[in-house]
This record gives sequence, structure tokens and C-alpha cells, in this order.
Amino acid sequence: MSGPETEPESGATDASSLRVCVVGDELVAGQGDARGLGWVGRVVARSHLEGSALVATLAVPGETTTALAARWEAECDRRFSPRSDNRLVIGLGSADLEAGISTARSRLNLANVLDGATARRVPCFVVGPPPNARTDHDRLAELSTAFADVCLRRRVPYVETFEPLRAHEQWLGDLATGDGSHPGQAGYGLLAWLVLHNGWAAWLGVSAD
Repeated sequence: MSGPETEPESGATDASSLRVCVVGDELVAGQGDARGLGWVGRVVARSHLEGSALVATLAVPGETTTALAARWEAECDRRFSPRSDNRLVIGLGSADLEAGISTARSRLNLANVLDGATARRVPCFVVGPPPNARTDHDRLAELSTAFADVCLRRRVPYVETFEPLRAHEQWLGDLATGDGSHPGQAGYGLLAWLVLHNGWAAWLGVSAD
């Protein structure tokens, strides 16, 4: 698939024009958060970004890695610019397990996205799947480990959310007061904290509160 050139004709990128596309399922859109911020909004609010920065949240509810791999490039191309600092954030969920997708296939799907972005010189940042009340925790732990390994092999930052939250009282309580699948304000705050404290600012080259 063809897309915008990764280098502007002048040979210089406008570093102040940051464009970040966040792809994933409904968790990247903050479903269940009464404030409508989700973890993405909270992270952006605490990041010292230039005024011209654009953060586009491109969520598809219940999306598998197969579907994500098929659509990310076309959707991001509509937001990226040849003269901008284009970046990709991938928020992963548990839909692969519910759809019967094998761990091997999930690994391959993520690898294909990361390799495609690397070929376009688009830096990536990956946020792993958090625990929920509907998915077997052992299987989700295995999936998160597989995703982490794919990222490690490619030196892509990976935020492990499953292990820190699987027995976290506040996280589990937040799920219990909702539908069991999506956290509320407290839960999204925890996800944002994990992102902010696991390489986010360094990856963007900015400071964060």
C-alpha cells in the first residue's frame, strides 16, 4: 500500500509538528470513562506537547490484531504528513482470545504492523492488554508475554499492563462496578500511570508530569 513519503522534499522534518495515531479497540477510546478521557486523554494531558501536535485516537470496538493489521496503514495515512514527526501507538486488547485466534497468529499480526511501520520510518509504542472479568487470566498472560517478546525483538517500547493490574484492588473494583470489561475513571487513571512511567516521555522526546 502506498502512502505519504516519509521524508519531505526539502529534506527537513518539522519536528514541532507531531502527529500520533493511536490504534486499538474501545479501550483506546476510553469506553466506560464518565469523563471521556480514557488513558490516552490522561496521558496527553500530562505530556508537554507542542501546540501543533495532533493525537488521533482511531478505535474499533472489539478489534482483533488481524483486523488492526489490515487497517492501520490506510487510516494513519490520512492523518500523517510527509513534513511531520509521525508516530504510531498500538493499544492491544483481548479480542484475539475471544475470536479464537492463536497466539502464533497474534504474534505475527503485531510483528507485521511493527515491521510495516519500521519500513516507513514511523516509530511505534505498544500498550499491552489489561485484565478483564471475561477473559481467562492465564491465556491473557500468555498473550501479553507473546506481545512483549515481539516488541523486545524489535526494540519497540512495550507497556505491560496485565501483570501490574491482575490483582490490583482498585482496578478489579473499577471493573466490578462496570460491565466487567471496561474500567471507569480510576482504572483508566491506572493505565495512564503505567504508560507515563514506562518510557512514554522518552519515546516522544518530551517531558511529562
